[in-house]
Amino acid sequence: MSDPALSAELPLYPIREVSRLTGVNAVTLRAWERRYGLIEPRRTPKGHRLYAREDIVRIERILKWLNRGVPVSQVRALLEQPEPADSAHSSLGNWASQRKQLLAAVEALDMNQLERLYQQGLALYPVTTAISELWQPVVQDLEESWGHQPGAALQRRCLESFLRTRIGIRLFHANQDTAGPALLIDTLPGDDGPLWSLIIALAASDRGYRVQLMDAPLSLSELPLAVERLDSDAVLLCSGKAERPDMIRRQLPRLADQLPIPLALCGPVARIRSGDLSDSTVAVLGDDIPLALDRLRPLVKVS
Repeated sequence: MSDPALSAELPLYPIREVSRLTGVNAVTLRAWERRYGLIEPRRTPKGHRLYAREDIVRIERILKWLNRGVPVSQVRALLEQPEPADSAHSSLGNWASQRKQLLAAVEALDMNQLERLYQQGLALYPVTTAISELWQPVVQDLEESWGHQPGAALQRRCLESFLRTRIGIRLFHANQDTAGPALLIDTLPGDDGPLWSLIIALAASDRGYRVQLMDAPLSLSELPLAVERLDSDAVLLCSGKAERPDMIRRQLPRLADQLPIPLALCGPVARIRSGDLSDSTVAVLGDDIPLALDRLRPLVKVS
């Protein structure tokens, strides 16, 4: 793309500077452009590439999807999907500041601050709001930044342990007080941990489900037995990763056809793999947790 009129109005960056800013080498940037159509830099009269700030933002979005295990050939379709709209509650509660504090507490392993922010969020706001505005954005940011950086595994395990204890206690008491449908929630095996399952379980419990949360992923072959013995009314599988293509395309649809109850998919995996399941009976709910639960409810029939 070449538009000399824009050059005088926008700051434009040569490919070497974009490579320095994003950590993506020039060869890869050219491949993303030529082979996959992911970016469209402007050109000088001599044909040199120039990138605007919006191109750099797009490259960062590409990296986030790749870090979740999405093949580069599938990223373009995800980039073209609209970003989740800001919640009507965004102007309340100084959420940006709270998210920053929560991220800092996780990175510093400050468990006292983590406890304060957790209790404060659930005490001052509806559970759905606290999840939409605080916990889901923070988990997304953490999973996109952790990668292989030193201390990432420790941060993840500490946060998982913290949430497992707090949410587990909440689920125990809530399950005693509700006669709602029984929702079996599990993490898919390719995920690094149960963060998505934990916050989805918290949201589902608030919606009146009796949540049966697995502490570690069951094999897909064991889920029919779990459904029978636990008398579940629906199964909700979660993951923050793309997961294996063969599992998504073959094993999940096969399982959905075997189960007498709905099988649903939630979390980033549902956004990443929605096209792979369009012809299956798996209910693809998306990665917006409150909206996903809205989509699930009409599917669940209590016996």
